[in-house]
Amino acid sequence: MKTIAHQDNPREAWRPGVETRMLVSAGNGAAQLCIFEQWIAPGAGAPTHSHPVEEVLTVREGEAEMWLDQQRVIVTAGQSLIVPAGRKHGFRNSGSVMLHLHAVLASPIFEATPEGATEPVRRWEAV
Repeated sequence: MKTIAHQDNPREAWRPGVETRMLVSAGNGAAQLCIFEQWIAPGAGAPTHSHPVEEVLTVREGEAEMWLDQQRVIVTAGQSLIVPAGRKHGFRNSGSVMLHLHAVLASPIFEATPEGATEPVRRWEAV
């Protein structure tokens, strides 16, 4: 049995205005999930991208404009967006306070292909 002390996982700069803390991934022993938190400043977010696996984005605090293909919706604290595998999606903090997101990917390695890119970005692989 393995326990993970999340407070030992520091936040890292993901992109301008976005900090990420990895909770569970191949990097600390997960075999099927990647779970992380993000703190996003007003106006910042994630550009359109896709994953080869399903993702669930849950707003813990604040509000986010999220999009899936051409549809857009405002997601607030206590709500989630389920993103099917392979679908183009993204989000931005549409509020005036820090957005706190919780994300779960159905893979132990974070892999995303930004819109227009030919190669995926991979993070938190096994060590």
